[in-house]
Amino acid sequence: MSDRIRCTCRRCTIRGLMGPAVIINVGVLFLIDQMRGGYLSFGNTYPVILIVIGAISLAAATAPSDGHISGAVPPAGAASPSAAVPPAPQNQFPAQGQGQ
Repeated sequence: MSDRIRCTCRRCTIRGLMGPAVIINVGVLFLIDQMRGGYLSFGNTYPVILIVIGAISLAAATAPSDGHISGAVPPAGAASPSAAVPPAPQNQFPAQGQGQ
């Protein structure tokens, strides 16, 4: 098992259903193709996969993200993020209109 903390907010839970839903959808479409064929062949029914992907994406986008845990968790002994900000880069080229 990994030490990664998994987010259990509704948005991440719904997004986690994307892979299994697509695999089940493809399996059902191939089963229908083998049983019926003709008009219900995979070549005619594959847009259902896009509809399932869109429906899950829409559900994930509208779900609340209360309690979301982001992936960037600093180690316990790390300094604060504001202390790790590098200084702004200096301009290496002279501005227009200035002498060289």
